[in-house]
Amino acid sequence: MPTYDTVAAERAADDRIAVIRLDASDRNNVLDMETMLAFAEAITDADRAEDVQGIVVSATGETFCAGADLHYLGDLPFEEGIRFMTAYFEALDILRDTGKPVVVGVQGICAAGGNELTSACDLIVAEESAWFTQPEVGVGATAAGGGVQLLPLIVGEKRAKDLLLTGRMLDAEEARAFGLINRVVPDGDAERRAIDLVGTIVDTKSPQAYRTIKAVLKPWANVGLQNREMARELTACVWDSEEFRERAGTFLADEDFEPRAFDGARPPARSEE
Repeated sequence: MPTYDTVAAERAADDRIAVIRLDASDRNNVLDMETMLAFAEAITDADRAEDVQGIVVSATGETFCAGADLHYLGDLPFEEGIRFMTAYFEALDILRDTGKPVVVGVQGICAAGGNELTSACDLIVAEESAWFTQPEVGVGATAAGGGVQLLPLIVGEKRAKDLLLTGRMLDAEEARAFGLINRVVPDGDAERRAIDLVGTIVDTKSPQAYRTIKAVLKPWANVGLQNREMARELTACVWDSEEFRERAGTFLADEDFEPRAFDGARPPARSEE
């Protein structure tokens, strides 16, 4: 198979299944432009390859994905932020568009953009010790790469607010109870079980029916993502803000956050003279 920077690819199950791994475990598999472009290329190659019947998304190391690289985002000017969000959306579109089954195996932390990435896959298999979170509210980001838009459709509005507005973490069993993931497996088994699941689909299900069902389901995601260009612009603005850079820097330095005032949306009351 071709080689890619920060992404590893190999074949499994008699070469019928492409296994695409995030491969920057020394950086907790964080996402930057280089990684998103390599990931999109690897998924596109697997989609085009006639001998590939299914796709497994995985990651090397102890962490599946810690989200976007805050070091990278902290230095990102507005226009570059727009380009990164465009590359990110396009990569996840390939996962949603391919007619081949896509199953992701998750170990360790699956945070922020990593959680949004898994949501673009057909099915999610997670290890017992995996954790899921959309923590962007803590560092001054937006989770508008799909979290804000799709979590209400996936888990319901109140559960989505619980995740997005508090940034709390779900263990694998609670994530399954929420409807965020599909299956929980023993530690060390996520990738293998994901491969087995794709193999079962490939061996026993109708490709035509699978592709059609997936295509008919996609408008649900489209409803949530119909304003994604607006989300892209707003997110780039947020990343280019003083507040985001301050909080991202504080997080990276492992220091305590300085509270900021929460302001109302209404104009000031009229003064009585």
